[in-house]
Amino acid sequence: MLEAPPGQVIKYDKDALCSALGVQDDPARVVVETNGRHAIVTIYPANPLAVMPPPSISDMLMDRHGRVVVGRHHNGRPARRRMFDKRTGSAQRAFVIGTTGAGKSRVVQYQLACEKRNEVVSWYGDLKGGQSAPEAEGQVDWRPTSQEGVILMLRAAVAVSQERQRRYAALGRNAFVIGDPDRLMSVRISEANRLLERGAPYRDEATRLVKELGRTGRSVGVGIELEAQATHLEELGGSDTLRAMVKEGDIVLLRWSSSMMAQLIADGLLPAARVLMPIPKQFKPEPLRSQFDRHGDDDDDFCDTQGTAYLLTSPNPTSMMRHWRIGSIEALPGLDPEILALYGPGEPARLETVSHEAAGAAYAARNDPDAMAALCLAVQNERDAAHTAGGVQANPGKRTNRLEDRIRAALTAMEGALTAEEVLDAVNEDGGRTVKLGSIRNELGRLADADGEVVARVGRNLYSLTQ
Repeated sequence: MLEAPPGQVIKYDKDALCSALGVQDDPARVVVETNGRHAIVTIYPANPLAVMPPPSISDMLMDRHGRVVVGRHHNGRPARRRMFDKRTGSAQRAFVIGTTGAGKSRVVQYQLACEKRNEVVSWYGDLKGGQSAPEAEGQVDWRPTSQEGVILMLRAAVAVSQERQRRYAALGRNAFVIGDPDRLMSVRISEANRLLERGAPYRDEATRLVKELGRTGRSVGVGIELEAQATHLEELGGSDTLRAMVKEGDIVLLRWSSSMMAQLIADGLLPAARVLMPIPKQFKPEPLRSQFDRHGDDDDDFCDTQGTAYLLTSPNPTSMMRHWRIGSIEALPGLDPEILALYGPGEPARLETVSHEAAGAAYAARNDPDAMAALCLAVQNERDAAHTAGGVQANPGKRTNRLEDRIRAALTAMEGALTAEEVLDAVNEDGGRTVKLGSIRNELGRLADADGEVVARVGRNLYSLTQ
């Protein structure tokens, strides 16, 4: 237990601290928690988070406070996240942050499986073309995988929230009660930065819809969760209201980039006096070996930190935790049977019939690929018409094609691979409406992530046509 003099806060160098304590062999054995001028330094005989078991069924079921157990803290205590606040009748808002490979997809899979087992209606937008959580197909009520599909889902969720609000007002209800007669809902968007970042094609509408869902959904049983790779305000719609909405919900911080901590403090998501110990990519430190060691290159024994996080809005925000082991340890050629087993048997919870009319045609067509494709095309046409009416189109005499078609044409006309900047130049020379680099990057990423059927990544920021 450490305490700094009044007027000072504790700061430390983790490497220097481990050196002083004589535990350079494995810095993960030393855990530091700070709160201004106070700190707790814990030294373990072995890394307490190196190996995590899978969850049990009891972990996945809500307790009397509406919480599920998502993993363990370094001291062995259960780490919990709230799915519903039974005291206030409030659905939850949440934000999961982490770099690529930090474990966001497995965290999402576990939350979706918990929602199914607790009969929560899950609407899940997977903006990685369905690759973030492929096992969720058929395990949730609605699973769009395109930006247009997610816009339709958000429109429907807002409409359901507003319809519930009108019904509850007529009944004199000011809070949500599970199953009376409505079901608890969760609206979740993976890779949300692709939808909300500067230059994204539906950024303005998506920001407005998420904000509205945050305003009206909480008291009528409709929660909202965003998973993203960045925390900067401009990557989340550029909206102070949206930031405030996320700030008041649960925040899960997985492994972060070098600039993310400063952004968290600047955006008010973490007090400046709190110091979080960085989460390394691997728990096992790289040993110092001679260049002439013949066996050094053969040592591939490592322990990654996937799923390690801080629950910033929990009672222990600086206590490192790790999520349960979700799914198989090694990559599989198809769906993961361990993840499928988490979802359990049976159909997922469905939206109550009384809300179907509010959810509209998109909800009715969610399992009809042809009907959904037509609705998504209508969303694209709405966007193009709005741009044209606003004077954005460079050449009104030319027919405006879908951005996917324009990118395909640009890649077809050129030999070899192109960078996103070169694709942008080619697209903006075709006579259609002017687009920005962010839109090109989003669309290239979406096409490349869709199993490489149209566009393939052939190098860093290099793309080519696959068919």
